[in-house]
Amino acid sequence: QVQLVESGGGLVQPGGSLRFSCAGSGFIFRIYDMGWYRQAPGKQRELVAVITSDPNTNYVDSVKGRFIISRDNAKNTVYLQMSSLRPEDTAVYYCNAHLTSSFDYWGQGTQVTVSS
Repeated sequence: QVQLVESGGGLVQPGGSLRFSCAGSGFIFRIYDMGWYRQAPGKQRELVAVITSDPNTNYVDSVKGRFIISRDNAKNTVYLQMSSLRPEDTAVYYCNAHLTSSFDYWGQGTQVTVSS
């Protein structure tokens, strides 16, 4: 069965850093595009960063230069390194594995709170 297990969320002060990990199992990790999404209270879920199987990366403008997405296919793991965190980065972050609309999986979500 497919699983995406996230780790690394928490409370951090503005300007701080966090690193997420998302370990996948039950599917062929290396052929999937892997992404991180977030959903803040009262807002729609948005794509934060994606790394394709090639791999190419893409980021939402608000995190460019601050977040880095990477993957280790040998470990079936995708990472999100977040730096210079801002209060507006506060959200629940979700890991996503996407191949087609029928092969699209989500992690359970992990909370990030940026506050002093």
